[in-house]
Amino acid sequence: MAIEEEEDLTTYKVVVNHEEQYSIWPVDRENPLGWEDRGPSGPKAECLAYISEVWTDMRPLSLRKHMEEVDRQQAENPLPPPSPTSPELSKPNDLVARLAKGVHPVVVGLHSDKTAEAFKSAIDRGYVHIKFTETKGGTELGVRLDTQASDWSQADFLLATGKVHVEGTLTLNYVQVRCIADLELNTLTGTGHLDIIEE
Repeated sequence: MAIEEEEDLTTYKVVVNHEEQYSIWPVDRENPLGWEDRGPSGPKAECLAYISEVWTDMRPLSLRKHMEEVDRQQAENPLPPPSPTSPELSKPNDLVARLAKGVHPVVVGLHSDKTAEAFKSAIDRGYVHIKFTETKGGTELGVRLDTQASDWSQADFLLATGKVHVEGTLTLNYVQVRCIADLELNTLTGTGHLDIIEE
Protein backbone atom coordinates (compact mmCIF):
# COMPACT_ATOMS: atom_id res chain seq x y z
CA MET A 1 0.00 0.00 0.00
CA ALA A 2 1.49 3.32 -1.08
CA ILE A 3 2.16 5.90 1.61
CA GLU A 4 0.47 9.18 0.77
CA GLU A 5 2.77 12.18 0.60
CA GLU A 6 2.48 14.39 3.64
CA GLU A 7 0.50 17.51 2.82
CA ASP A 8 2.62 20.65 2.67
CA LEU A 9 1.02 23.03 5.19
CA THR A 10 3.74 25.67 4.86
CA THR A 11 2.59 29.18 3.97
CA TYR A 12 4.73 30.60 1.18
CA LYS A 13 5.24 34.02 -0.34
CA VAL A 14 6.29 35.05 -3.82
CA VAL A 15 9.76 36.60 -4.03
CA VAL A 16 11.72 38.16 -6.89
CA ASN A 17 15.40 39.00 -7.41
CA HIS A 18 17.19 41.83 -9.22
CA GLU A 19 17.02 39.85 -12.47
CA GLU A 20 13.20 39.71 -12.15
CA GLN A 21 13.28 35.95 -11.61
CA TYR A 22 10.50 34.61 -9.39
CA SER A 23 10.45 31.95 -6.69
CA ILE A 24 8.59 31.03 -3.51
CA TRP A 25 9.86 31.18 0.06
CA PRO A 26 8.36 30.28 3.46
CA VAL A 27 6.77 33.38 5.02
CA ASP A 28 8.31 32.70 8.42
CA ARG A 29 11.89 32.75 7.10
CA GLU A 30 14.04 35.74 6.24
CA ASN A 31 14.37 36.30 2.51
CA PRO A 32 17.58 35.08 0.87
CA LEU A 33 20.07 37.84 0.07
CA GLY A 34 18.99 39.72 -3.04
CA TRP A 35 15.33 38.62 -2.98
CA GLU A 36 12.31 40.75 -2.07
CA ASP A 37 8.58 40.12 -1.64
CA ARG A 38 6.47 40.46 -4.79
CA GLY A 39 2.91 39.17 -4.91
CA PRO A 40 0.68 37.06 -2.72
CA SER A 41 1.38 34.68 0.12
CA GLY A 42 -0.49 31.46 0.82
CA PRO A 43 -0.37 27.77 -0.11
CA LYS A 44 2.39 26.65 -2.50
CA ALA A 45 -0.06 25.97 -5.37
CA GLU A 46 -1.54 29.46 -5.12
CA CYS A 47 1.90 31.13 -5.19
CA LEU A 48 3.07 28.97 -8.12
CA ALA A 49 -0.13 29.78 -10.04
CA TYR A 50 0.57 33.49 -9.56
CA ILE A 51 4.17 33.07 -10.78
CA SER A 52 3.09 31.15 -13.90
CA GLU A 53 0.69 33.98 -14.71
CA VAL A 54 3.09 36.92 -14.28
CA TRP A 55 6.48 35.37 -15.18
CA THR A 56 5.92 34.90 -18.90
CA ASP A 57 9.48 35.65 -20.03
CA MET A 58 11.94 33.40 -18.21
CA ARG A 59 15.03 35.27 -19.40
CA PRO A 60 16.84 37.30 -16.71
CA LEU A 61 16.44 41.07 -16.95
CA SER A 62 20.10 41.55 -17.95
CA LEU A 63 19.75 39.05 -20.82
CA ARG A 64 16.51 40.66 -22.01
CA LYS A 65 18.18 44.08 -22.06
CA HIS A 66 21.22 42.69 -23.87
CA MET A 67 19.10 40.98 -26.52
CA GLU A 68 16.99 44.12 -26.98
CA GLU A 69 20.19 46.10 -27.53
CA VAL A 70 21.47 43.50 -30.05
CA ASP A 71 18.13 43.61 -31.90
CA ARG A 72 18.22 47.43 -31.90
CA GLN A 73 21.77 47.51 -33.28
CA GLN A 74 20.92 44.94 -35.95
CA ALA A 75 17.87 46.99 -36.96
CA GLU A 76 20.00 50.14 -37.23
CA ASN A 77 22.94 48.42 -38.97
CA PRO A 78 21.61 45.36 -40.82
CA LEU A 79 24.11 43.00 -42.40
CA PRO A 80 24.02 43.10 -46.20
CA PRO A 81 22.59 39.94 -47.74
CA PRO A 82 25.12 37.62 -49.35
CA SER A 83 25.75 38.41 -53.00
CA PRO A 84 24.55 35.90 -55.62
CA THR A 85 28.17 34.90 -56.25
CA SER A 86 29.07 34.40 -52.57
CA PRO A 87 30.08 30.91 -51.42
CA GLU A 88 27.00 30.78 -49.14
CA LEU A 89 24.67 30.85 -52.14
CA SER A 90 26.78 29.38 -54.92
CA LYS A 91 27.18 26.00 -53.22
CA PRO A 92 25.23 24.07 -50.58
CA ASN A 93 26.05 24.91 -46.99
CA ASP A 94 27.95 21.73 -46.10
CA LEU A 95 27.82 22.14 -42.31
CA VAL A 96 24.11 22.91 -42.14
CA ALA A 97 23.30 20.13 -44.62
CA ARG A 98 25.40 17.64 -42.66
CA LEU A 99 23.81 18.47 -39.29
CA ALA A 100 20.34 18.39 -40.84
CA LYS A 101 20.85 14.81 -42.05
CA GLY A 102 20.37 12.04 -39.51
CA VAL A 103 21.12 12.39 -35.78
CA HIS A 104 24.45 13.29 -34.23
CA PRO A 105 26.12 13.06 -30.81
CA VAL A 106 25.74 16.26 -28.79
CA VAL A 107 26.74 17.58 -25.38
CA VAL A 108 25.44 20.48 -23.34
CA GLY A 109 27.76 23.44 -23.81
CA LEU A 110 28.68 24.57 -20.29
CA HIS A 111 32.05 26.24 -20.00
CA SER A 112 32.88 26.08 -16.30
CA ASP A 113 30.09 24.60 -14.19
CA LYS A 114 29.24 21.38 -16.02
CA THR A 115 26.29 20.33 -13.83
CA ALA A 116 22.60 19.64 -14.31
CA GLU A 117 21.79 22.63 -12.10
CA ALA A 118 23.87 24.93 -14.33
CA PHE A 119 22.00 23.51 -17.32
CA LYS A 120 18.70 24.28 -15.56
CA SER A 121 19.86 27.87 -15.03
CA ALA A 122 20.52 28.16 -18.77
CA ILE A 123 17.06 26.74 -19.50
CA ASP A 124 15.52 29.28 -17.11
CA ARG A 125 17.28 32.03 -19.05
CA GLY A 126 15.74 30.66 -22.25
CA TYR A 127 19.10 30.26 -23.98
CA VAL A 128 21.21 27.08 -24.05
CA HIS A 129 24.34 25.93 -25.86
CA ILE A 130 24.32 22.59 -27.67
CA LYS A 131 27.60 21.25 -29.06
CA PHE A 132 27.73 18.82 -31.97
CA THR A 133 30.88 16.83 -31.23
CA GLU A 134 31.58 15.08 -34.55
CA THR A 135 32.43 18.19 -36.58
CA LYS A 136 35.98 19.52 -36.82
CA GLY A 137 36.71 21.06 -33.43
CA GLY A 138 33.04 20.63 -32.50
CA THR A 139 30.20 22.99 -33.44
CA GLU A 140 28.66 24.79 -30.46
CA LEU A 141 25.35 26.49 -31.15
CA GLY A 142 23.59 29.10 -29.03
CA VAL A 143 19.92 28.13 -29.13
CA ARG A 144 17.02 30.41 -28.17
CA LEU A 145 14.61 27.94 -26.56
CA ASP A 146 11.11 27.30 -27.80
CA THR A 147 9.56 26.59 -24.40
CA GLN A 148 6.33 25.30 -25.95
CA ALA A 149 8.16 22.59 -27.93
CA SER A 150 10.78 21.76 -25.28
CA ASP A 151 10.07 19.33 -22.43
CA TRP A 152 11.90 18.83 -19.12
CA SER A 153 8.97 17.34 -17.20
CA GLN A 154 10.86 14.02 -16.87
CA ALA A 155 13.98 15.66 -15.45
CA ASP A 156 15.18 15.97 -11.86
CA PHE A 157 17.88 18.64 -12.03
CA LEU A 158 18.82 18.35 -8.34
CA LEU A 159 19.51 14.63 -8.64
CA ALA A 160 20.79 14.93 -12.24
CA THR A 161 18.50 12.18 -13.50
CA GLY A 162 16.00 11.90 -16.32
CA LYS A 163 15.81 13.32 -19.81
CA VAL A 164 15.41 16.74 -21.38
CA HIS A 165 14.06 17.52 -24.84
CA VAL A 166 15.08 20.94 -26.14
CA GLU A 167 14.09 22.77 -29.29
CA GLY A 168 14.98 26.25 -30.40
CA THR A 169 16.01 28.42 -33.30
CA LEU A 170 19.18 30.12 -34.50
CA THR A 171 20.95 31.26 -37.64
CA LEU A 172 23.92 29.15 -38.75
CA ASN A 173 25.97 30.37 -41.72
CA TYR A 174 23.12 32.62 -42.94
CA VAL A 175 20.63 29.72 -42.70
CA GLN A 176 17.68 29.78 -40.29
CA VAL A 177 17.54 26.43 -38.49
CA ARG A 178 15.80 24.71 -35.59
CA CYS A 179 18.03 22.73 -33.25
CA ILE A 180 16.41 19.64 -31.70
CA ALA A 181 18.20 17.61 -29.03
CA ASP A 182 17.42 14.88 -26.50
CA LEU A 183 19.77 14.82 -23.53
CA GLU A 184 20.46 12.61 -20.52
CA LEU A 185 20.91 14.71 -17.38
CA ASN A 186 23.34 12.36 -15.66
CA THR A 187 25.89 12.77 -18.49
CA LEU A 188 24.65 15.98 -20.20
CA THR A 189 25.04 14.14 -23.49
CA GLY A 190 22.60 12.88 -26.10
CA THR A 191 21.69 13.18 -29.75
CA GLY A 192 20.51 16.07 -31.88
CA HIS A 193 19.97 17.39 -35.37
CA LEU A 194 19.01 20.54 -37.24
CA ASP A 195 15.87 21.24 -39.24
CA ILE A 196 16.24 23.88 -41.93
CA ILE A 197 13.48 26.49 -41.66
CA GLU A 198 12.07 27.15 -45.11
CA GLU A 199 11.46 30.83 -45.74
